[in-house]
Amino acid sequence: MNEAEPGSAGTAAERRLSDAVSKAEQCDAVGDHAQAINHLAVGARARDAEALTRLGKRLLVGDRAPLLPNDGARFLEDADALGGAEAAAMLSVLYAVGASRQKGLDQALEKLTVAAERDWLPAQEQLRVLAAERPGGGASSRDVGASDWRTLAGCIDLSAWQDSPRGRDLSPSPLVRVIPSFVNDGVCRWLIDKARGRLTRALVYEALSRKTVVHSTRTNTAATLNLLATDFVCALLQARIAKCLAMPFRHLEPISVLHYAEGEEITEHFDFVDPEIPNYQQEIATKGQRVVTFLVYLNDDYEGGETEFPELSISHKGRRGEALFFVNAHPDGSADTRMLHAGRPPTNGDKWIVSQFTRNRPTF
Repeated sequence: MNEAEPGSAGTAAERRLSDAVSKAEQCDAVGDHAQAINHLAVGARARDAEALTRLGKRLLVGDRAPLLPNDGARFLEDADALGGAEAAAMLSVLYAVGASRQKGLDQALEKLTVAAERDWLPAQEQLRVLAAERPGGGASSRDVGASDWRTLAGCIDLSAWQDSPRGRDLSPSPLVRVIPSFVNDGVCRWLIDKARGRLTRALVYEALSRKTVVHSTRTNTAATLNLLATDFVCALLQARIAKCLAMPFRHLEPISVLHYAEGEEITEHFDFVDPEIPNYQQEIATKGQRVVTFLVYLNDDYEGGETEFPELSISHKGRRGEALFFVNAHPDGSADTRMLHAGRPPTNGDKWIVSQFTRNRPTF
């Protein structure tokens, strides 16, 4: 797991690694993750912001460490109090996704601004992208000085991200709806760039073996953004999706960015969890049914690559920034078998889309 965004830099203090952090890196390099945790704990007790940040991130998601999210969040708060730039950026994500009952989007934006003021490059880039989302967003030029981050943050309209934009139905029942201009070009580019270094072959889950495997029916690549890989931009996108679907944020799975090179595809399939397949009944009982699939098209400079619903005679090629969602289940949660669909292969150029699954119960 990367400790920071590729190409990013923290504060000068964070770039000078302490002895505890350096020893933890050495242990991780040889696979001794337990000892790496011990070294980070030593650094945390010494009030080392970088050690606290790294330990907090690992405990937050159980990355080569026990899964202790409350402790992880507390360590990140301690690192932030000591001036940690990345810690402030991580807290902005936790606040935005509702991991703290007392904090919301306003507090999340404040933490992102603090991270930018502490010279955390990904935070600065996010403020530029988000400021450009507002009408006439000229304040997001690339030459904004460090002293202007708070002014730039003031240009971001958080209320707009919580609006429910209008769409048009390609099918009223089962519901398939298109929403034009769901996000702007800058957000599309940000999501593509964020996914590029994280792409791996997209996998298919086999219920009988309970394993995800490479399969000939799905040849594209994907980047799933877990709590460490996501950021405030992604969290705002998810907030807009949740509002559009009138669903609680906690019902959203981690966001994924899918990449289809020329000739890559996913053939006809369903997104619902089929209770007739062994082992899926348990998944529905514990995680809920996948009731809606929400797509955001990040580019349109390719040929082919349509999203196709053969049972509904729908073949749709999205425009950049456009969203499309469809309902996979009936109101009682049972599977809607009319929702067979496929991602057809691009015949020229690459296709990038966001894929967001939503459940009928909280996922985290």
